[in-house]
Amino acid sequence: MKRTALVLIDLQNDYFKGGDWELKGTEEAADNAKRLLDKFREKGDQVIHVRHEAISSEAPFFRPDSEGAKIHEKVAPMPGEPVVLKHQINSFRDTNLKEVLKASEIESVVVCGAMSHMCVDAVTRAAYDFGYTCLVAHDACATLDLTFGGVKVPAEYVHAAFMAALDFAYADVKSTEQVLDLI
Repeated sequence: MKRTALVLIDLQNDYFKGGDWELKGTEEAADNAKRLLDKFREKGDQVIHVRHEAISSEAPFFRPDSEGAKIHEKVAPMPGEPVVLKHQINSFRDTNLKEVLKASEIESVVVCGAMSHMCVDAVTRAAYDFGYTCLVAHDACATLDLTFGGVKVPAEYVHAAFMAALDFAYADVKSTEQVLDLI
């Protein structure tokens, strides 16, 4: 496999039970992300944490300096692991993510985290456009129910639709177990 980095997207306290923007399946996603994180650490491979922080303290979640904006303890960074701070949906926009990947000569990324339909989707598409080979661990991602045009779309359908779209052209979308077998 090409020189690969694990990119953990926004697994922050506000997305967990009791947080300000609770997602469906966050605990399970974080458990699977932790399995990937442990394997990457064991192998000494690059791990990159991405943390979203709102610009305004009036934001509904990820408010600056809040407990909710902190990375969840299950996947907390260890000393020396880069943490990319972002204020946009796309983890490459106005951040140093591309430079961090380039400095480690990364050619391939394994993506997991939240939300499937927003930040996971955006970073995967952008990474692909920048020439990275992308792999998404679908069961290490979480999202929430959405509503459009008066129609409620359950989280599992939102997640499935976005994973299907990524798998069609932007990434290989696999289970955590399948990803672990590959790395």
